[in-house]
Amino acid sequence: MHPLQCVLQVQRSLGWGPLASVSWLSLRMCRAHSSLSSTTCPSPERQEDGARKDFSSRLATGPTFQHFLKSASAPQEKLSSEVEDPPPYLMMDELLGRERKVYLETYGCQMNVNDTEIAWSILQKSGYLRTSNLQEADVILLVTCSIREKAEQTIWNRLHQLKALKTRRPRSRVPLRIGILGCMAERLKEEILNREKMVDVLAGPDAYRDLPRLLAVAESGQQAANVLLSLDETYADVMPVQTSPSATSAFVSIMRGCDNMCSYCIVPFTRGRERSRPVASILEEVKKLSDSPGFLAVMTLLGQNVNSFRDNSEVQFNNAVSTNLSRGFTTNYKAKQGGLRFAHLLDQVSRVDPEMRIRFTSPHPKDFPDEVLQLIHERDNICKQIHLPAQSGSSRVLEAMRRGYSREAYVELVHHIKESIPGVSLSSDFIAGFCGETEEDHVQTVSLLREVQYNMGFLFAYSMRQKTRAYHRLKDDVPEEVKLRRLEELITVFREEATKANQMSVGCTQLVLVEGLSKRSATDLCGRNDGNLKVIFPDAEMEDVSNPGLRVRAQPGDYVLVKITSASSQTLRGHVLCRTTLKDSSANC
Repeated sequence: MHPLQCVLQVQRSLGWGPLASVSWLSLRMCRAHSSLSSTTCPSPERQEDGARKDFSSRLATGPTFQHFLKSASAPQEKLSSEVEDPPPYLMMDELLGRERKVYLETYGCQMNVNDTEIAWSILQKSGYLRTSNLQEADVILLVTCSIREKAEQTIWNRLHQLKALKTRRPRSRVPLRIGILGCMAERLKEEILNREKMVDVLAGPDAYRDLPRLLAVAESGQQAANVLLSLDETYADVMPVQTSPSATSAFVSIMRGCDNMCSYCIVPFTRGRERSRPVASILEEVKKLSDSPGFLAVMTLLGQNVNSFRDNSEVQFNNAVSTNLSRGFTTNYKAKQGGLRFAHLLDQVSRVDPEMRIRFTSPHPKDFPDEVLQLIHERDNICKQIHLPAQSGSSRVLEAMRRGYSREAYVELVHHIKESIPGVSLSSDFIAGFCGETEEDHVQTVSLLREVQYNMGFLFAYSMRQKTRAYHRLKDDVPEEVKLRRLEELITVFREEATKANQMSVGCTQLVLVEGLSKRSATDLCGRNDGNLKVIFPDAEMEDVSNPGLRVRAQPGDYVLVKITSASSQTLRGHVLCRTTLKDSSANC
């Protein structure tokens, strides 16, 4: 039996989908051995190419039927970020980048920024070079988002632009390879490969370790994909390469995936089940970043549901203690037990460097037990800012969204947080026009915005996503023009209330971390306060608290005290008093 027939036979017997079957094989194989495409056989011209012909011959004499059975039945082992033994159809040197230049574009959330850093770390170790010049790139990789239809349309538009670039590629240069990484690769799979023939590589969020092999397969003229989701991949042993080394902040991924299964959300289907990194590996990364020359002053712990963190890697902590949820909140999944929880991690991370601010995103309101709130209140370097996604102010809509709480429970949590952390800054997410949302439901969301007075907000019109519970069980019955009108109303109310909330800071002195020059004025500096609000102030000389009598100008990464003189819905303005530290920020200037 031909090896490729063996592949398909194993695929059918194990119930694997066409893309999930044997992820390390190229998807674009000869017509006789794959139903995914009718145009995948190498052309006569390509067969005349010696290197590609050599690849095809090695592929034909590659792994045996026993190899597939062994791979399917063997337990998954932890992979190393280093290049390992190549598969039977590749030589070791074909996995190396050989100084080919990679251009990376990132779309979407902070998780995608972190994914970009992970992908680049893996490719860098394989011998690729990074370029910021699109024209000189040999490989272009787009790290994509699928959270809304607009995000995906942006990628389709970008692919059309890159297609022209690929067509104009001089024959004297190596062929340009284009890859789609992340959530969109996971969600659309075959559509990307078939609709845009110029996409060479497809890698889901759990397949970045496989990029060197996928690119090696693409070098032969084949399309290559790996979109398998993992139950344990956290990239714990991959040290991300910071893409902005001069930045004053960094993101550290502490967990991946989500188990909440909110009816509107695509994340569980594009990023898989929840799994947390071991605490030890997180602390190691935080310490390395803290010790880096000229390192930043803000560390953001990152995850889809960051405060549901649970490290089960250390057996002694796998006891039968159940999760403590916020009062009045429930989950869509069976209660989890044991493990090191988010409060423990937050405590340990905050001890690494007392001068480094700690933030975290994105949390779920259900996972704010009292021990987390108490820790935020007690530690000076844990920012007094909490993102509390509400999504709607209507209990009926919240139930349809499967959020696990009512409006009343959410409001009670808000009051409890404000009592536990005086001066806390709150931000939230809202969706306008979810399935079945009535005008009364919308009015209740407006009233919640007025009641809470968030300092920051992220508001969107609902976008139906395939695979979600809403797609299968609900009807997207709110007209688009109604969604947009409701969204505009929410934005207007949010800005009004945020302005009122931010004006409470006028006359107060706030500790601001300097980020750099203001984008609108070369004579002003810009930074962020403890609540993550942008603060603008003149670039002027000031006293240094640590060196009395010394006059200095603030630099990125410095802490300064700023007296707030005015406020809008998004920005505070003031004048600088002195340069200080987190420890000494209460000193008089």
